[in-house]
Amino acid sequence: MTARKALIAWSSGKDSAWALHVVRQSGDYDVVGALTTVNRTFARVAMHGVRQELLEMQIAAAGLAPVLVHIPHPCGNDIYEQAMAAAMAQAKADGITHIIFGDLFLENIRAYRVEKLKGSGIEPVFPLWLKPTDALARAMIAGGLEAHLATIDLKKLSAEFAGRRFDAALLADLPSGIDPCGENGEFHTFVTAGPMLSRPIAVRVGETVEREGFAFADLVAD
Repeated sequence: MTARKALIAWSSGKDSAWALHVVRQSGDYDVVGALTTVNRTFARVAMHGVRQELLEMQIAAAGLAPVLVHIPHPCGNDIYEQAMAAAMAQAKADGITHIIFGDLFLENIRAYRVEKLKGSGIEPVFPLWLKPTDALARAMIAGGLEAHLATIDLKKLSAEFAGRRFDAALLADLPSGIDPCGENGEFHTFVTAGPMLSRPIAVRVGETVEREGFAFADLVAD
C-alpha cells in the first residue's frame, strides 16, 4: 500500500519529534513537511520561543520541507484559526491527506484539532495518544532523543529549569505532580538530536528571560 502523504504539526519539541520517529517506523505515512506557527514579530516559534534560525536548521535535519505559518503578536484566536485554515487549504491542494500530532492525553486539545479539521479533507493522526508519559519520556531518552527545556510555566516550575537538558536527571528532579513530558504545559522543549534527525543541532544556552508568567531560555546556534 502506498504511504499516505502527511505533514507533521512541528513544535520543535520532543513530542512532535518523537511522533515523527514513530510514524516513520510504521511506514504508513510519507511525512513531507513540518507545519509550525512562527511569531512574525519576534521570528520565534510560537509558545516555545525558539529562534526561527534554529527551527529551520532542525527541520532541515529532519529531512522535511518547512511549512511556516506566520502569526502576529499578540495573536487572537480568530486570526490564528484563519491562518491555520489557509495553511490546511494549501496543504490539501498540495496532496496532503493527513496531519500528525504529538498530543499525549489532553482530550480538549484533541477534540479541538478534530473539530477544526472537519471538512478540510485532511485527517488528524495521534501516534502517541495515551502512552504512559513516564515510560514515554524514558523511551525517548533511551532512544537517543536530546533536548533542552526552552520554556517554563512559572506557575508550575521554577525558572532554574529553563535551559536544562531533557534527561534522566531532569526527570528525577521534577517536583511531584509535574508530568514527565510536560503535557500539562509545565515546560516545552527544543530537540537537538535523535533518530528523527540526520545530524545534531549544536546549541548553547543563553540568557533566561521572564515574560508574561513564563521563563524562556534563549537557545543559540553554536
